[in-house]
Amino acid sequence: MKTIAVNINPHYHKTDAQIHSEYKLIEEAKRDKEKFRPIYNKHYEIVFRFIYQRTGDEIIAGEIVSEVFYKALKNLEKYEFRGLPFSSWLLRIAHNETIKHYRKTSKSRVVKLETNHLYELTYEEPENQIEELKPLLLKLLQNLKLEDLQLIEMRFFEERPFKEIAEILNKKESAVKMKLYRILEKLKPLLQTKQK
Repeated sequence: MKTIAVNINPHYHKTDAQIHSEYKLIEEAKRDKEKFRPIYNKHYEIVFRFIYQRTGDEIIAGEIVSEVFYKALKNLEKYEFRGLPFSSWLLRIAHNETIKHYRKTSKSRVVKLETNHLYELTYEEPENQIEELKPLLLKLLQNLKLEDLQLIEMRFFEERPFKEIAEILNKKESAVKMKLYRILEKLKPLLQTKQK
């Protein structure tokens, strides 16, 4: 199975000043929907990349992005500032819409791996053996539940902090950490068994 390397250099980690400035812009957009355009322009690429990384299809990603921003604008009044970037809220919508897409279409999930991300998942393996593990790890990841796979992607491939992942998944931070730990514990023996 062929893997496609995609270099994503997202800018989700923002300073407190940037987050509070963004908050003011959102509050203005709540009062005047025309003020949503700069928010859309600022976050379109982040949301598109997030979805494209999960679908591998530009057309599908574009359709889902449209739905994400439609729902964001429609539900902007419900947005509550929690000290995280607005993109976390948008990505929660994107996460839900992507899952909805896969459930509706029953299509297979796209998994993309890069060697530097593999090292983080297989930290006990020597770096020179990681390329050999790539096909095996890809197969193991493709067999994960969609929600588990997205958790691994957000933490290891996108390097998101647990707090932001929790916001996107609408779960408690401790629950996200525990879930990730359990997923990794489940993968570890499978990697070791299939290597032998």
